[in-house]
Amino acid sequence: MIMAEAFVDLRSDTVTRPTAGMREAMAAAEVGDDVYGEDPTVNALEAEVAALFGHEAALFAPSGSMANQIALQLLVSPGDELLCDADAHVVTYEIGAAAAYGGISSRTWPAVGADIDPELVARMIRPDGYFAVPTRAIAVEQTHNRGGGGVIPLATLRELRGVADDAGVALHCDGARIWHAHVADGVPLTEYGRLFDTLSVCLSKGLGAPVGSLVVGSAEKIERARMIRKRMGGGMRQAGILAAAGRYALAHHVDRLAEDHARAARLAEAVAPFGVLASTVRTNLVPLDLTKHALDARALAAAARAQGVLVSVLGPRTARLVTHLGIDDAAISQAATTLTKILAA
Repeated sequence: MIMAEAFVDLRSDTVTRPTAGMREAMAAAEVGDDVYGEDPTVNALEAEVAALFGHEAALFAPSGSMANQIALQLLVSPGDELLCDADAHVVTYEIGAAAAYGGISSRTWPAVGADIDPELVARMIRPDGYFAVPTRAIAVEQTHNRGGGGVIPLATLRELRGVADDAGVALHCDGARIWHAHVADGVPLTEYGRLFDTLSVCLSKGLGAPVGSLVVGSAEKIERARMIRKRMGGGMRQAGILAAAGRYALAHHVDRLAEDHARAARLAEAVAPFGVLASTVRTNLVPLDLTKHALDARALAAAARAQGVLVSVLGPRTARLVTHLGIDDAAISQAATTLTKILAA
């Protein structure tokens, strides 16, 4: 039996563990009661992230799903509508939270990952009147998870901002991996920030912190967000221990994302000859489409696990490989060798 420590874990970038430096920062963190607004490390993290995106304020939340749902409730009143794509995290992996917590109706355009057509989105927007559900916000995902880590081009986002402005609706960014987009395309975070009314940004995926995301927006919105967070059970007390990990991650783990991208490209190159690469690899996600392969996703994952490599199963014929802080060059070599042998068999 292979011990857990021996696995090359490519399931997700959420499986990372705090580095030694991050643990030291956590242990030394100055803390207070964050529900009272008295945790200095949380306050510093919130101010830092808000400044990175050129917004007035930010709010630390325990998870990306909570951060997204807080932002959506800021933008869409109960009974009104959110537009997003059919594979968006906010309607795929958040267990119906928009409807359950926010009373938000959602409508989707066909899943195309990062290849969004702003004109199609514009045609979908419903105005007030005629007893139709009015559209209040558009949400996009940067980078796109089920879209294979695709990066929405800056030009597309600018067009979507224009669409939103013309229709008088808000624009939200699920920026769980926006750091990857920033590194891949060189777009300044402030440039992303100015395009969106709200953003959610994650510290516990590519950046390697153990917990946490932030909602970013105006001071007025973030003041309302604190109430929504408390209502959802997200009020934390001496959370500076967690915020310190996030601050360390921002200082040390953003630029190194380029290493993850390069390692993902190595994996993509290894599996490409077998016709299973679902799309061009731009960041740290390598999507696999096994439709034309003898193995289905579960069979591939089982065979890989038996040889010490963990693969994420996203559907009957869909799998995914994710590079991250815990994967070095040796692990990539091991994974590439293992997967090519399995796919060639």
